[in-house]
Amino acid sequence: MSAQRVAQWLWWSSTAPARATRGVLVPFALLYRTVMSARAKAYRRGWLRRRALPLPSVAVGNLAVGGAGKTPFAAWTAAYFARRNVRPGILLRGYRGDEQAVHQRLVPDAIVVANPDRVAGAASARAAGAQVLVLDDAYQRLDVARDVNVALVNTESAPPRAVAWPLPAGPWREDWSALGRADVIIVTRRHAAIAESHRLAARIAARWPSAVVASVHLAVEGLRGLRSGGRVGLSLLARKRVVVAAGIADPVSFAAQVRASGATVQLMAYQDHHPYHPGDVARLAQVAKDADYVVVTEKDAVKLRDRWPSDAPEPLVAELALHWELNGEAVERVLEGVLKRAV
Repeated sequence: MSAQRVAQWLWWSSTAPARATRGVLVPFALLYRTVMSARAKAYRRGWLRRRALPLPSVAVGNLAVGGAGKTPFAAWTAAYFARRNVRPGILLRGYRGDEQAVHQRLVPDAIVVANPDRVAGAASARAAGAQVLVLDDAYQRLDVARDVNVALVNTESAPPRAVAWPLPAGPWREDWSALGRADVIIVTRRHAAIAESHRLAARIAARWPSAVVASVHLAVEGLRGLRSGGRVGLSLLARKRVVVAAGIADPVSFAAQVRASGATVQLMAYQDHHPYHPGDVARLAQVAKDADYVVVTEKDAVKLRDRWPSDAPEPLVAELALHWELNGEAVERVLEGVLKRAV
């Protein structure tokens, strides 16, 4: 069993063994929260030094482990800058390489730099022609200064729907007080009801009135062939047997989105950043022959595209789109302010 599956069971299961295990880990979780809070305080008071970046920058991140939509929103932000003829640089920590390929595919005009040293990565992006920076998964990178701090909160995993224990007893990197350093807080949803998302946004706005609070739907808007690139509508999946293969942080929510098209869905969930070994590809290709369709995420597609057997039906790649449901224009005004500093 993968570490991710163990973590999902530990954090989300309501069974007695999972609850007992969480109870054992609570002292470690409280210690982790104390350390993270002390670290944030040290940076806030100037006891620890922040390093400056050479270009105007937007940092994107969240408080929990995975699934909030950091990469889609970071790509949307970079594309927003590119449409305004300001070349973006996207800085990543470089974990396993799939997110770098995803960003390069989603934002072809961006300069994508994978380097755990964000300052060195920023220098490389600037040297290559970047005029503004987008830092993906950088909310906890307190050692690096930024012009705008964006925190994403996922409706599907936010209290009171889900547990709120810090790591390792729960998925939270920081507690909710860390939202106090965000300039923009975006509530995301995949399959949760829009009313639930808006209630969460209202609670956040009441607690942090100085931040711009918005909400967005991360929607599966269409499908395209893995190799052919041909686009088809989601209606193609209605009443079909569909295998969803997903090596992402929240495969269950992705499967629910595909199921909403009317498909009968079987989920093949892998660990986040799964590398897809030859055996995995062979099994998935066999499944593709037995099912009506196989649907994968963009993160999986960048690893499967060059390995997919030519004699197997090609998977369909889900195309994710951001649909603003609250205060999208306010978010754009914040980004316009960054653009003014970039030109």
